Amino acid sequence: MKISETDTIAAIATPPGYGGVAIIRISGPRTLEIAKKMLCLKNNSALVPRIAHFSPFYKTTTKKEIIDEGISLYFPKPNSFTGEDVLELQGHGGPVVINLVLKEIIKLGARIAKPGEFSERAFLNDKMDLSQAEAIADLINSSSEAAAKSAVRSMQGAFSKLIDELLEKVIELRIYVEAAIDFPEEEVDFLSDKKIIKDLENIVEALDKVLNQARQGALIKEGMTVVIAGEPNAGKSSLLNTLAGKDSAIVTPIPGTTRDILTEHIQIDGLPLNIIDTAGLRKSTNPIEQEGIRRAYKEIEKADTILFLVDGSEEKNKNFEIENIWNQFWLEQKDEFDNIDSSFNHRGFRNFIVVQNKIDITNEQPVIEVNKPDSKNPTLIKLSAKTNEGIGLLKNHLKTIIGFDSGHETGFISRQRHLEALKKAQEHLHRGKKQLEQSAAGELLAEDLRYVQQALGEITGEFSSDDLLGRIFSSFCIGK
Repeated sequence: MKISETDTIAAIATPPGYGGVAIIRISGPRTLEIAKKMLCLKNNSALVPRIAHFSPFYKTTTKKEIIDEGISLYFPKPNSFTGEDVLELQGHGGPVVINLVLKEIIKLGARIAKPGEFSERAFLNDKMDLSQAEAIADLINSSSEAAAKSAVRSMQGAFSKLIDELLEKVIELRIYVEAAIDFPEEEVDFLSDKKIIKDLENIVEALDKVLNQARQGALIKEGMTVVIAGEPNAGKSSLLNTLAGKDSAIVTPIPGTTRDILTEHIQIDGLPLNIIDTAGLRKSTNPIEQEGIRRAYKEIEKADTILFLVDGSEEKNKNFEIENIWNQFWLEQKDEFDNIDSSFNHRGFRNFIVVQNKIDITNEQPVIEVNKPDSKNPTLIKLSAKTNEGIGLLKNHLKTIIGFDSGHETGFISRQRHLEALKKAQEHLHRGKKQLEQSAAGELLAEDLRYVQQALGEITGEFSSDDLLGRIFSSFCIGK
């Protein structure tokens, strides 16, 4: 995409409504010309770059009529946000007066900017890559402190640096493989050449690590979805109310009180969580309860983490064996869970937590037994949703799952398209490795490495279509 040399854009960069200050941003080749007319400058030297100037904003069609007065800041190309000449006018924050200033700027040769067009120009003029540009929008739309910190790190290039390092390794290996193909007299045996295998394994390991970090970044951006499931009267609604800090759900001793899905958006030390309470899971002939149970299964299937509640005060659950949780409940509901069992196995027990509730009745102490990576058992937490005993253990474990530590520097923010690109690169790496090991097919490995390079390049914008750019920047706010 090429920016026209005669195209100058302008927009109000502050939110609509009334405020102390409103800012108009102008970018493009006619910026200085517009500044001279609106500020009645005698020459270009009167507007010193990066120095705040107080002056009236004039209506040029009427002699010396002042629309407003305020601060002007000039940033000459290429040392500006967009890489073009940029002017910011800071006036009073009334919608009428700031729109009068904007109308005058349009009369002088600018046009209204499209959503995200300033950031798009910064990307096209190599002031930042695509993931950094996206991080700007993510920072503006941050729903938590953790998301804001992660977006800042992405904006500063933390994510881009990891992708660039991966790309460099892929390109180096691709060059080596293709050189071996193009110069067969060197007689490179792909299977016996330990450099290729070793480099390929290092890339696979590095990409897996970045993908895991990106998943955490996406959860911090969107919030981890935690579904509370279990049998009726296990204390699911009480746990929702405790985590939310308010009475969101109706709590009664009558089993099956919750019939629909209840959602609360909360934060734990800056970590966004979407907590979902579901209907008690049991065999039922009541059509209303059946619908609630069906919706519960649907939410379980989409969950990032599942809290499966067990009523520890019931005789059958007092000495239950956690390793038999599947036999005790899942296998009893096999027909309903057939469609989602594979997704549980894929995510692993790390995201499946058994919560033994009501220790206030059983007179037990709060405890957590975290599953080991090679264990087939889920994590067990004993707590009381009524008295809050053990709730801190649960909150800390949820933070651990997402890899979040409020006392340390956060990672980077990521989006769904980043995850899809990384997964695509991962698939081609594994396929190329398989081709190499099974058939010593250097040509097929080289082709897969080309696809890996292209997938990673889509993240930073090295390989990107105009359609992709249009979709990304159209989601930005106007003036950014």
